[in-house]
Amino acid sequence: MDARTYEPHGETPPKQETFAAFPANAVNWIAVWRRNYLVWRKLAIASMFGNLADPMIYLFGLGFGLGLMVGHVDGVSYIAFLAAGTVASSVMMSASFESMYSGFSRMHVQRTWEAIMHTPLTLGDIVLGEVMWAGSKSMLSGAAIMLVAGSLGYASFPSMLLALPVIVLTGLAFASVAMVVTALAPSYDFFMFYQTLVLTPMLLLSGVFFPVSQLPAAARVVTELLPLAHAVDLIRPAMLGRPVDGAVLHVAVLVVYAVGGFVVSAVLFRRRMMK
Repeated sequence: MDARTYEPHGETPPKQETFAAFPANAVNWIAVWRRNYLVWRKLAIASMFGNLADPMIYLFGLGFGLGLMVGHVDGVSYIAFLAAGTVASSVMMSASFESMYSGFSRMHVQRTWEAIMHTPLTLGDIVLGEVMWAGSKSMLSGAAIMLVAGSLGYASFPSMLLALPVIVLTGLAFASVAMVVTALAPSYDFFMFYQTLVLTPMLLLSGVFFPVSQLPAAARVVTELLPLAHAVDLIRPAMLGRPVDGAVLHVAVLVVYAVGGFVVSAVLFRRRMMK
């Protein structure tokens, strides 16, 4: 690769091996995660408030408002039914937005990734660190909403603690998929297509606001392919103290999205950074 095609400021480009699509080892990503954490820590309160405000409005606004008309759903109050869906949707949105907007800023605008690649870390280490960071932030958002729901009696303790590993896995799945979008994005405007055409329909079809059984048969087939639907099917029973049906299938789908999304995004980022 010609250095002049890579660097715009006359700096020495990273070595060829730093563009490796996959992590150099199992721990290098921690340095990227820690770097993002130290930056986020300065604005942690504002960041957490922003991540929690929207789902909490949905929870209490729809929960109390529609709950008066709907009454009970699947044997529980509507707000208790909605609480589990809100936890899953909050994780989806938080992980996706962190991977897209913040990840794109560090990769394209601030060029932080290029600076990191002058260290022993590879591009694969950076991508994995970004995915793990986005998953960590989304876990905080989902766990906070779950604790609020539990403290108000809308979730069953201690069974709701079983939802924590699912929240982590869900965050990693959506973070990985969103990194694919980031790898393809030419600008911030590109993310609106993903948000409008993918995230919003998924929010409405995955059982967050009403049971999936109320959907037409054709829509239920589509729902079975959506990661959010599988996350809801794992989180809701845990929060309501009920047994989970098809737990292995739900977990497997989320793992496929997490691993598959990471692999695809890593390859796409390598192609993009090598241009």
